[in-house]
Amino acid sequence: MKPLFTTAAALLTCGLYAQQDPVQDSTDVEKLDEVLVKSVRVNAQSPITFSNVKKEEIEERNLGQDLPILLNYLPNLVTTSDAGAGIGYTGFRVRGTGNQGINVTINGIPYNDAESLGTFFVNLQDFSSSIQSLQLQRGVGTSSNGGAAFGASLNILTDAMGDKAYAEVGASMGSYNTRRANVKFGTGLLNDHFNFSGRLSTIQSDGYIDRSASDLKSYFLQGSYKDETTLIKLISFGGKEITQQAWNGIDPQTLAQEGRRYNPIGFQYDDAGNLTGYYDNQVDNYEQDHIQLHWNQRYGGGWSTNVSLNYTDGRGFFEEYVDDYYYNNILFDPSPTFDFIGWQPYMVDDEPVESTDLIRRRWLDNNYYTASASVNFKDDKLDFNAGVFGSKYSGDHYGEITWARYFDQDEEAGYRYYEGTADKNEFTTFVKATYRLNDQWSFFGDLQGRFITYETGGLSDDVLPFNVDESYSFFNPKTGLTYSIDDQNDVYASYARANREPNRTDFENGDPQPERLNDFELGYRHNAATTRFYANVYYMDYRNQLVLTGAIDDVGAPIRANSGNSYRLGVELEAGFQAGRMLAIYPNVSLSTNKNRDFYFQRDGELQNLGNTNISYSPGIVAGNRLDFMPFKNFRASLLSKYVGEQYLGNIDAALSKLDGYCVNDINIQYTLNDVAFAKSITITALVNNILNEKYISNGYFYTFDDDFSVPGEVTTVEGVGYYPQATTNFLVGATVRF
Repeated sequence: MKPLFTTAAALLTCGLYAQQDPVQDSTDVEKLDEVLVKSVRVNAQSPITFSNVKKEEIEERNLGQDLPILLNYLPNLVTTSDAGAGIGYTGFRVRGTGNQGINVTINGIPYNDAESLGTFFVNLQDFSSSIQSLQLQRGVGTSSNGGAAFGASLNILTDAMGDKAYAEVGASMGSYNTRRANVKFGTGLLNDHFNFSGRLSTIQSDGYIDRSASDLKSYFLQGSYKDETTLIKLISFGGKEITQQAWNGIDPQTLAQEGRRYNPIGFQYDDAGNLTGYYDNQVDNYEQDHIQLHWNQRYGGGWSTNVSLNYTDGRGFFEEYVDDYYYNNILFDPSPTFDFIGWQPYMVDDEPVESTDLIRRRWLDNNYYTASASVNFKDDKLDFNAGVFGSKYSGDHYGEITWARYFDQDEEAGYRYYEGTADKNEFTTFVKATYRLNDQWSFFGDLQGRFITYETGGLSDDVLPFNVDESYSFFNPKTGLTYSIDDQNDVYASYARANREPNRTDFENGDPQPERLNDFELGYRHNAATTRFYANVYYMDYRNQLVLTGAIDDVGAPIRANSGNSYRLGVELEAGFQAGRMLAIYPNVSLSTNKNRDFYFQRDGELQNLGNTNISYSPGIVAGNRLDFMPFKNFRASLLSKYVGEQYLGNIDAALSKLDGYCVNDINIQYTLNDVAFAKSITITALVNNILNEKYISNGYFYTFDDDFSVPGEVTTVEGVGYYPQATTNFLVGATVRF
């Protein structure tokens, strides 16, 4: 009864964070910025399930937390934070699909890392302050650039150019010594054609988890030229993040003994096995810079084009202390041994030295180039879009030892104990169109081809040969129709296919196969002046889905494996009700069943068919709500609630792997004073997260191994689990002054 009661409470007190407003017409000269995302977005008449989020809605809660946390209240979306308070390494899942299955684009340019397929929002520091709008499509959605969407796609449009000059200063502070400061500026329109704007930001936080601090610095700069038919934008953004590592989670025994905030990373032991402390520079240190050039051109007769170029430069490392005693005697890991490092044993004080305490850095230095071009035609009947996309990725992976208690006699700090390379190229072409047959019927078609090559060489970080040479050719058709009952009611149905290649970690852990998804959507939309209601049913049928096994590697990256046949079946409901001028409520709820078919698992040395099992990290119930109270002008108080049902951290329905459901409530207050003595406006924002002090866990890991030595002649499967506790009641408060 408790889950049902909690879900009902969430629906009664909980909101849809975004509204499904139509995307602007690309032929509108005043909205040429929208052409940047024309090829990857859909509008209100499309047979695609989506949510739009405006700049104003992001600003209401934007006090320094990462973008996934700001999107927490969208339908069927679950967020998590390694550091526990939404700053640092954060992520989200949609319909049970994690970061690696969510296609993210910025101005139509892929943001997903080409090799890992993941999205690292820690490298988009304070990027929410430079977003004009975004669209989250659930399911396969429409064709996009980069990796295929296996659960959702997130399309981000950065700040549009404004006609008026402005300056803006913002600052916030809160729990866990969190501080943020940013400065924004815009020149307005110069000489009727030119515009320049930018942002500088810094964010620091100690994190909820011990030794999980973040130090984030970022910038966003853009220059634009426009006339009645042309928009040219040069955009550069990036930053540097230094975050203490908190990606190992905590096992139940340590959680009970040491508490929720304990961080089991960076152990230092003496030779007798006594814990002496923790390494204080166990950090992830990474810089990333993006340069984008966009040329949007509008022609007569409904035609427009977009050409985009992008260069992304990423470089950085994570540093860790490898303790000789801990790795050899507790982890049974060879990392501190001379044999692993590639050194020869030698004598010290007449004793052989074959292993050592050391500090190592594992580096990634990568470059990513993209080019894309699209053409659009639109009239009263037809909206046609076609384009091509190409990308080239090159990455150098290497490890260096910066310090060792016993250095090899012939080596010095900076010794590289492994080196590897990776190259990935992609070419994509697509054509899509929506044809309006009459006032009621419109048809949608979308054809995409993806062609990928992936090659690696050298050694992996396990100091093993890592050689991949794979090519993939994927054809992804999509089709659908929309029936307009009247001006307020639409019904739509669609089918979409997506194919997706494995990522680097998949190859490091086995011989993976590409995965395929057939996505069927049936939906209804009602939009009126004071009410809206959306309902959709989805059936996602997978072949060789790369599901999360529950296990993580030694840097916290999730390990995946092909699961054969599997499916996700669900219903998503959203609503919005405006009760007069003062009150509005926006609830949503998603109910689903997510199953692996005939899942095989080797338990106690025997291969067993477990039948249909639950797909990992896929809660059957996800509900959200937003209740807005606006008693007077420029003041808004919101109660935001999120309920996530129980979920399994693995695919074998093990009782140990079940993660309890949770319900979290936040309060958001914002008040704006206009035309004060020294500024145009001052906006004061306060956010209290988890007001009921729920001690919840939003994420974890699950693993198994076969014990074949405890009892001679017997094999016993041993299970283990770990958790990522999230922050209890905490707050952020800030002010933004606009001049």
